[in-house]
Amino acid sequence: MYQKLKESEEVKNDFVHIAAHELRAPIQPILGLTQIVRWRIKDSHEQQLLDTVLRNAKRLQRLTQDILDISRIESNSLGLNKELFDLNDIILNAMDDLVLGTKFSSNNRLSMDDLVLGTKFSSNNRLSYEPHNILLHADKSRIAQVISNLLNNAVKFTAKGTITIDVKEHKTGDNNSNNSNWVIVSVKDTGQGIDVNILPKLFTKFASKSYHGTGLGLFISKDIVEAHGGRIWAENNPDGIGATFSFSLPLC
Repeated sequence: MYQKLKESEEVKNDFVHIAAHELRAPIQPILGLTQIVRWRIKDSHEQQLLDTVLRNAKRLQRLTQDILDISRIESNSLGLNKELFDLNDIILNAMDDLVLGTKFSSNNRLSMDDLVLGTKFSSNNRLSYEPHNILLHADKSRIAQVISNLLNNAVKFTAKGTITIDVKEHKTGDNNSNNSNWVIVSVKDTGQGIDVNILPKLFTKFASKSYHGTGLGLFISKDIVEAHGGRIWAENNPDGIGATFSFSLPLC
């Protein structure tokens, strides 16, 4: 019985992995060609129709990537390709992607003044960040994935309000012990906060009460951060408005 269950589980995992790969293949040309047509069309109504196609194609792309990542995590094959990079660049790019994903406009590049003062990226939300240049030796694409997951999560649960990204350095230890330098990245929103029933299992698979997400993003983010020797956590804000998601990573 145990052997049959094990074989059944392996077949299921193989099917999920293959299906995700096969789904990913046609998504990229759909995105690419739709974007080309989108830039060529001048009619605003037709542009809006294509924007809908792009948004949903990107959702499908994220879902297939999440499924592949879950498969890699469960098979202990989620490797890291570490390199030296500026964390600030990753955050700025993630913010740009968030804005472009909302408006699909080539004129939405965020200026430095916008970032410091708080940028209005939709009719109901503001995105705020004060840039910090911090060097990390980590997997650049995976850290970008974590930040993107946290930003999208904040947007999803903030119908109207401000999303603030905060970066700070933190040192542990004292003069008589080994000191460790860390960077802590926090994404604070003014949304509905974390449901008390979800909070204890927040970073587990499918822990979500949203109709617009699977809950996989936070589970994957936790594995990525911990693979780098860091940790991730979340809490409702002390004033009762919104929540803050944070993660720490060791500095060079």
